[in-house]
This record gives sequence, C-alpha cells and structure tokens, in this order.
Amino acid sequence: MSAHTEDASPYADAIQAPGTDESVWEAWPGWERLREFPLPPRGRVVVVAAHPDDEVLGLGGTLARLAAAGHALTVVSVTDGEGSHPDSRVVRPCELVRVRAEETRTALGRLGAGEAEIVRLHVPDSGVDRHEEEVRRALVPLCSGAVLVAAPWTGDVHSDHEAAGRAARAAAREAGAPFAEYPVWMWHWARPEDSRVPWERAAQVTLSAGVQARKRHAVDAFASQIRPLGPGAAEAAVLPPEELAHHLRPREVVFL
Repeated sequence: MSAHTEDASPYADAIQAPGTDESVWEAWPGWERLREFPLPPRGRVVVVAAHPDDEVLGLGGTLARLAAAGHALTVVSVTDGEGSHPDSRVVRPCELVRVRAEETRTALGRLGAGEAEIVRLHVPDSGVDRHEEEVRRALVPLCSGAVLVAAPWTGDVHSDHEAAGRAARAAAREAGAPFAEYPVWMWHWARPEDSRVPWERAAQVTLSAGVQARKRHAVDAFASQIRPLGPGAAEAAVLPPEELAHHLRPREVVFL
C-alpha cells in the first residue's frame, strides 16, 4: 500500500485528504446486510498485490484462513514498493525493495502462510497503468487452474491498485478462474452507503479473534510503512494508526 501516486486528481486528492474515521465504519448497520463470502474449495489461490503489504492489509485474515484450510497460496507483488518514500533522505528506493520483500515474507509467516509462493513482477511503483498489458500477460499462466484469484479493487482510487486489478481480472477471465476484488484505500476516502462503492457485489469474510491477532501481528511486520523512517516529513509513516484501524477489524470485504 503506497500513498504516493504520480497521478493528478482524483487519486492524490482522495488519498491525501482527511479520511473517514474507523468509528464511523464500526457504527455502520450495513455490515449485517453483507453476505458471507464462502472460501473456495481446496486448491491454489492467487492473491495479487499492487505493492508489498496490500495483500495483508486487504486480505490478511482471509490468507490466514486459506492457509489453515490447506490451500496452496501464490502471492504476486506487481511492484516492489520502492516508491513509498520518494523524497526520503534516510532510505533509498533500492533499499526499500529489499526491506519490503523481507517484510512481506515475515508477514506471511505470521499469518501461517510461510510456504506461500511469492512472485515479483518488478513493475515500477506508481507506474502500473503504463505496464498493464505486461502484467496481464505475466498473470495468465499464474491464474491457470486457480480456484480463486483476488486482486485490488479496480475502483480503489489509486492508479496502481486499479491497474493491477484490471490486469488480474482480465488474466483470470482468460484463465477461466473465479475472481474477486478487495478494497484497500476505499476505507479511507469512502463512507458507509457511498454510492461510488458497489455494495451489491460486496461480501464479507468473518475473522475469529485468533485470526485477527494473526493479522495484527502480520501488519506489524511492515515497519517501513507503519513507523516513521526518520524525523522529517519525507520519512513519515504511510500507514498511521488511524489508517491501520480500517484493516484490523473482525472482517474483510471482497467484491464479487
């Protein structure tokens, strides 16, 4: 999950603007209307992430449940997340590539998914839309035979997330694999009953207290994103506590 985007409005404006407090989402009675998403039959599940950590923030609890149920997991990091702190004087992009790769492996281990296959496409951070067809082609063979392909929501209002979602949706369709989308930034810029959100396609994955704890521990692995890298504004945390709160609730949401 990277807040940095080179795109003009609405991307930068929606993400940089003050977001919806988690207490507003907690109080939403609409949760009761969301159907439960049934986990797929045992097989291989492919989870696509635009940046290392998207898969844990958006679907970490689901990944933990899938791993516990014996599914084989393939996690695809489209970018290496090197652009999360573009003006930092503390850490260089090449160093972030290594750090974020290690954080992902640690997080998956904490979810009980340490055996997951991790595939990195090395697409430039903030440039997925310019490589969308390349991403689609790389994903088609990975999606072949999968019982589920999940990717960032194509309406997430982050260009990398949307492009990764479109490429994954096209690849899943070509491979004949079931497809679902998971929102990440949506919880920040949207509000309950927001007309921009396809609630009619939404389903939730309920997380037990144990799975929630696993996910919280996994999210803590992304120190480069949830803690400041240094004292300057360019080293600020991408995911402050008020943002993380959206991803630590007892449910996850997918769009079918």
